[in-house]
Order: sequence, then C-alpha cells, then structure tokens
Amino acid sequence: MRKGWYPVLLIAWLLSACGNDANQPTSTAQGGDPKRGRGIYLSACVACHNSDPSKEGPIGPAIKGSPKELIEARVLRASYPPGYTPKRNTHIMPAQPYLKDALPDLAAFLNEGGKKGAG
Repeated sequence: MRKGWYPVLLIAWLLSACGNDANQPTSTAQGGDPKRGRGIYLSACVACHNSDPSKEGPIGPAIKGSPKELIEARVLRASYPPGYTPKRNTHIMPAQPYLKDALPDLAAFLNEGGKKGAG
C-alpha cells in the first residue's frame, strides 16, 4: 500500500510546481520579455545591426536604448517618428510588419541595462 502513494505524491508535487511564478518570463514596465526580445533581435536584426545592440553594425547603427516609438516606426513602417532626426540618412531598412506582436519584447531587450544608443 505504501508504494501506491508515491505516484500520487509525485503527481501532486509536479502539479504544484506548475503554478510557480518563478517560471514566468521576466517582463518590464513596457510589458515585454527581454529574453524573448533577444531571440527576436538575433533572428531578425543582426543581419544589419551588431549582435551587441550598443555597437554599430555592418549596415545599421547601434540601437540600444532606442525609444519604443522609434522601434515601432522603423520596424513596422520603415519610417521615423515625427520630429525625429535620424543618425544616418539611409533608407535600407525594410518594413517588417510581421514583427508587430514582438515589439514589446524587442523594446524590452533593447532598453534593458541602461546603455543608450540611437536608431
């Protein structure tokens, strides 16, 4: 009879671990997850920007610390927010509207750590 309780206790223990908030993604005040944002950045941005967003890339500028409005305008519309003066006068970056749902995560990644850059 003692062995019959082990599977029940094991299942109860596993189910209790499912509700643990420690396994939840880290989010910022912007509501984004910097870890997911890093993955998005590495898959969608490093062809032109440096793998370290605080450094200049082969084509794109350093973008660490870019404001959410700039990230949204550049990624979704390949434009700049009203009144923004770009660091580079190029129009190479294409719009990437498929990243719309990933913008909070991308912004969270680019704005963690306090280093400032530009877009």
